[in-house]
This record gives sequence, C-alpha cells and structure tokens, in this order.
Amino acid sequence: MRSDMPLQPRLVEIAIEPKSKADAEKLVAALAKLVAEDPAFETSTDRESGQTILKGVSELHLEAKLDLLRHSYDLDLSVGAPQVAFRERITQPAEVEYAYKKQSGGTGQFAAVKLRVAPNAPGQGYRFEARIAGGAVPKEYIPGVEKGIESVLPSGVVAGFPVVDITVELIDGKYHDIDSSAFAFEIAARAAFREALQKAGPLLLEPIMTVEVVTPEDCIDVVIGDLNMRRGQILRQDRRGGAAVVNVRVPLMNMFSYANDLRAMSQGHASFTMQFDHYAPAPPPENDPPFRPAIGMRA
Repeated sequence: MRSDMPLQPRLVEIAIEPKSKADAEKLVAALAKLVAEDPAFETSTDRESGQTILKGVSELHLEAKLDLLRHSYDLDLSVGAPQVAFRERITQPAEVEYAYKKQSGGTGQFAAVKLRVAPNAPGQGYRFEARIAGGAVPKEYIPGVEKGIESVLPSGVVAGFPVVDITVELIDGKYHDIDSSAFAFEIAARAAFREALQKAGPLLLEPIMTVEVVTPEDCIDVVIGDLNMRRGQILRQDRRGGAAVVNVRVPLMNMFSYANDLRAMSQGHASFTMQFDHYAPAPPPENDPPFRPAIGMRA
C-alpha cells in the first residue's frame, strides 16, 4: 500500500448476502483479501439486517469487486441496488444532561453526564474533550463516556449514516461510589449524545460530483436537459474537436446508470468523466428518507 497516495472517499455502498452457509464462510476470507489489496475498498456489517455492506469510490469500483467475488471466488450472492454513502452533520451547538439509573436486587447502576456538542470545521472529523472540574466524573470512567459516544458516530439520527465533523465535550457529570462503572457511563453517554444530535440541527450531506460530458453538437440540448433533471448545475459549455463539451456539478445519487442513459441519448457517441467534488446538504426528501446503507436489498 502506498501511503503517499490520497485516499478517495468511499461514495457508494452495496448490500450483499451469501446464498448458502458455505458461501458465507468463503465470503469472509475473500473480503479480507480484497480489503488488504485495495485501501479504497471497505466492508462492514449492518447491525439490524446482518447484511454485508461493500463500500467503494464508485459504482464501477464495486461492480469490479462483485465480479471478482462471483467469478474468481465462485460465490453465489444476493446483491442490493447501489446506494449513495451519505453523511450527517450538525449545524448548531447543543447541550444535554442525561442520567442513567438501574436498580435490580443488589448493586445498581448509576451514571450522569452533561455533554456539549458543536459543529467542527468541514473535513476536521470528530474530536472529544473532557472539560470536567472537581472530579465530577472520575478519570477511570472517561473511556466509558468516549466509547458510548463513538458507538453512535457510525449511525446518526437523520437516516442512520455516519456523523462527521463534530466536537463533543464532557462538561459535567455525577457518579455513585458503589453503583457507577465505566459501562454505566457508556450507556449514559450514548443516550445523551443521541439526544444532543437531535437538538443540534442535524442534516444529511450528499456527495456532489464534477462531471464533464463530451457529446455531438446535435445531442447537446437533450444532454443538458437531462442534466438539469438530475439537479445538475451547469458550470460552462465549450467546443472541442467538433464536439460539444459541458461541465456540470451533479449529486451522485442522480448519476447511477448515467453511462447507459447517455449512450441512449447520443446513440453511443457521447462520453463522460466524473470526479468527487465535495459534500453538500441534501434537500429534504419529499416522501420517505433515503434508504439506510443496508436497506433496499434487491436480489
């Protein structure tokens, strides 16, 4: 692996399931090898469905991995539709106090935390800091607080996508000499953090792509009309070697299967290139929220 190469963001996810127990065992070994060979490829397991989630930089990237799994590793798989790897972030600060209490028989469980969350600068990721005074939370319980917060980060409150660019401060708390534990503080922090996310103006972020389309002049109007329908923002138009060239920014979620659509619009004479540009707030869904990463499996 070359450490000097910038890692491209994983923008597309596909859910898969092996069709037999034998394939399930082979799948684990095959994915471990593919991940070791390709730093831009990642996998995870959805806690609710148990499905395996493949994560890559593009639809073509994941199609190539699926082809390897099916043909090089001889796996029989159910495969979901490609889905965008959305992100979630908050837009304003918030503070939350939460106390966890449980008593059943003998020793109980108790932990209370006060968290402050705030947006971090874009691209700066997650940062945690304990800013408590006077031993309100003993230092041996701080790792439990961090663990509780970090357990929520992969699945936010908007649509279950990873939370990015956020600072979290532990600013106060309470403990009991007998009933408190790191585990109790983990539970309290998890609940407090989810509540804080709800109060902090969370929104969904979608990847925006820079797209260049090269097309015959007589197809340019239909190509631009189609890009507008995909929420494209036209940046510029030009000519190159007798062909029309249009540069546009388009949400990735509207670019799935674009290669086939462009081929049909231009009778196979147009081509395009696409690169990640940035993440931007996604418009509120008209009906249901976007699918979570592992939901919407289609065999």
